Amino acid sequence: MFVPPVMYMSNQEQPNVIWIIADQLPAHALSCNGNPDVNTPNIDRLALTGINFTNASAGYPLCCPFRGSMLTSKYPHHCVNRHEGQLNPEQETIAHVFNKQGYDTAYFGKWHLDGFPEWLGRATMHVIPPERRGGFRMWMAYENNNSQWDTWVHGEKAGEKVHYRLPGYETDELTTLLINYIKKRTPAPGKQGEAHEPFFAVLSVQPPHNPYIAPAKFMKRFNPSQIHLRENVPSVPEIQETARKELAGAYAMIENLDWNIGRILDTLSSSNILHNTHVIIFSDHGDMHGSHGYFKKTTPYSESINIPLIISGEKPMGYDMRGVGTVQVPFNHVDIAPTTLGLCGIEKPEWMEGTDYSRYRIRTRKKDEEPDSAYLQYIVPTGHRNCVDKPWRGIVTRDGWKYACFSNGEWLMFNLEDDPFEQVNLAHQSQHVNKKHQLHELLKRWVMHTGDDFPLPTLK
Repeated sequence: MFVPPVMYMSNQEQPNVIWIIADQLPAHALSCNGNPDVNTPNIDRLALTGINFTNASAGYPLCCPFRGSMLTSKYPHHCVNRHEGQLNPEQETIAHVFNKQGYDTAYFGKWHLDGFPEWLGRATMHVIPPERRGGFRMWMAYENNNSQWDTWVHGEKAGEKVHYRLPGYETDELTTLLINYIKKRTPAPGKQGEAHEPFFAVLSVQPPHNPYIAPAKFMKRFNPSQIHLRENVPSVPEIQETARKELAGAYAMIENLDWNIGRILDTLSSSNILHNTHVIIFSDHGDMHGSHGYFKKTTPYSESINIPLIISGEKPMGYDMRGVGTVQVPFNHVDIAPTTLGLCGIEKPEWMEGTDYSRYRIRTRKKDEEPDSAYLQYIVPTGHRNCVDKPWRGIVTRDGWKYACFSNGEWLMFNLEDDPFEQVNLAHQSQHVNKKHQLHELLKRWVMHTGDDFPLPTLK
């Protein structure tokens, strides 16, 4: 239940913002969201002291399109519409907006928006030029890399260009880079230092994306045979065995990420800026892990599109300006940037297409016009062999319905209130034909409203 703040104190210094982006982390894989196997105390702490958007969606459950939308608040068909697509260097991002507001902006980790075709070689060795870094002033990142113990980052140090191999596990090392950045921008405890401009920093890590490997001390905590599978994983031995092996590694990666988030929170606390820093945790999409017989992403099922999205940071001493609790609005990937700006009192620019949901955290923010649903897309198939590999469109509604279709006909329809594991497909049952037509009309309005060119089918 959402608990509104009771008081607002003006004249606060401009807040900092940290995005922590996981890759392929489904919302259900956190202990704060009810997972029985994973222990994520630091993320749970943030959920307890912040807003947990439990119905948040990856509107395009694939890395590159999601990342383009999170930075620009533009739908993928207006931004990055496919895997290995490049973000237009002329396109402004949230970093440009923060730069204009006097913020320092920094990016650490996975970018995956420069369009590097991986058949040319390892994307982690590809150096992205400064003009294609989305406006971030400080940069130590890489294009893409699915080898957590062999990650190369590039950027500038002391005015010199660098490209080097991280000395350890990716999430640990990238977190250390962010921590060092934070420490340089704040005086040591008990010491006076020069004031720094506020910062917007992004930590983007590869885990828990496959390969499902974590440091040994985390891997040893999970035995595949003891993993609890989702109710919608079919009783097919091969699928269940694969899912358990994947989940053991993925859960170890998630606990490692949580441990690193604890390091960040400790640094913010010891630097005395946790009270003035919005910490936002989310993922670019989920992972099916055998649900409905599928693996990885690119489907409209909840395991693929339902992502964690938590906005937190400690409440300032002496007053209560920040709301806490669980919110079930149809938060979509295009809403991340305008909501982040809203947390800092910055109005979203006209070119952003998403909704500002910051009022749930900062109650004094005016209410943005909120949609009744989130628009879902899968535009250009990737060739993933064990998941859905044809274009589709869909919606998730505020009142708990999901609908998706291919161009040649309706596909899925679920009443999520009664069927949260999406086991009863109502799309082809005549008793629900009226509801299907209502949802189809709503989807049609989204296609028209966003200027999408997807050819929706004509229903009988």
